[in-house]
Amino acid sequence: MLPKKKLKSSFPLRLRARRVPLVLAGIGNVGKAFYGLVLEKHEYLQKHYGLDLRFKAVLKSDGGYFFGSGPRKSKRPSTAAGLLSAGPHWNPGLTAEAALKAGRPGVFVECTPSNIRTGEPGRGHIRAALRAGWHVVTANKGPLVVDFKGLRDLARRNHVFLKYSAATAAALPTLDVAMYSLAGAEIQAIEGILNGTSNYILTRMGEGEDYAEALREAQDKGIAEHNPELDVKGWDTAVKLLLIANSVLGLDLTLQEVTVEGITQLTPDLLERANRDGKAVKLIGRMTRSAGRWKAEVSPEIIDRAHPLFGVNGTNKGITFLTDTMGSVTATGGKSDPRGAAAALLKDIIHIFIHH
Repeated sequence: MLPKKKLKSSFPLRLRARRVPLVLAGIGNVGKAFYGLVLEKHEYLQKHYGLDLRFKAVLKSDGGYFFGSGPRKSKRPSTAAGLLSAGPHWNPGLTAEAALKAGRPGVFVECTPSNIRTGEPGRGHIRAALRAGWHVVTANKGPLVVDFKGLRDLARRNHVFLKYSAATAAALPTLDVAMYSLAGAEIQAIEGILNGTSNYILTRMGEGEDYAEALREAQDKGIAEHNPELDVKGWDTAVKLLLIANSVLGLDLTLQEVTVEGITQLTPDLLERANRDGKAVKLIGRMTRSAGRWKAEVSPEIIDRAHPLFGVNGTNKGITFLTDTMGSVTATGGKSDPRGAAAALLKDIIHIFIHH
């Protein structure tokens, strides 16, 4: 009988968990979800990954909470709801720069509102964090749209990581599939349903609702924002497509180079007719190459049952990579809500410390 061998853990064993300071900027829906998720998973992360994630500061535009040492130290709220009350522990003068300078570097988590025209305030936060030697994970698309190459170069110069899974379809592992699972394969085309709001509206229109009814229902359920323009006009899909393409294809694409058409002009008749024919209308973000040049476009398309994204309905998302050696590879699903985006942020932090 062969001697029994002790199984090795997939992750490095530690006598003590590694303490990692976190600074969170932005406590909107995603920021609150991330704060709650880290508290919820605290013991799990220590046991399975050897990571002791501790919030050092949580920031809003008008101040924040500081959980370090000193006279302005705040009491750490036990729930995300506690972040919203500007009680006696609130520090109205706290800035991102001050929080980053207080103690050793860890991970800066950027969840402020996205501005795809200026990238601010997130761009300034990320640049300050990278310069100060902090790793950065972000759900904020704006800074990456405005300054993708500059931010990546700054991270490299300072020997830290900049990760943004949450900005490229949240819980759907678009970048992970392309950059790890397809390593060694040449990606020849990309197709994606990358916006859960527009996909939900199209699904409901295919069931007979008109556009206004479907949008109102999505807003009532919290699926669509009060101002859904970026989603329904295709710009959110365009931004995600741009970030995915620049990351996995090594491009320097700008938003002005993406041809964009949304779903606001579609009629229920078109979608119902497509359904009767065994087809479906989807908002597709697509990267194709012709004569050595890449073309980026977002538009509604009629696809049939043979298409790998045909069954992606409701708020679900999906992406297909066409490769030279692995054929067509598709990933679908992923929680399309703030908790899913928070989970993507957490995943990026784990990868920084476990796989590098």
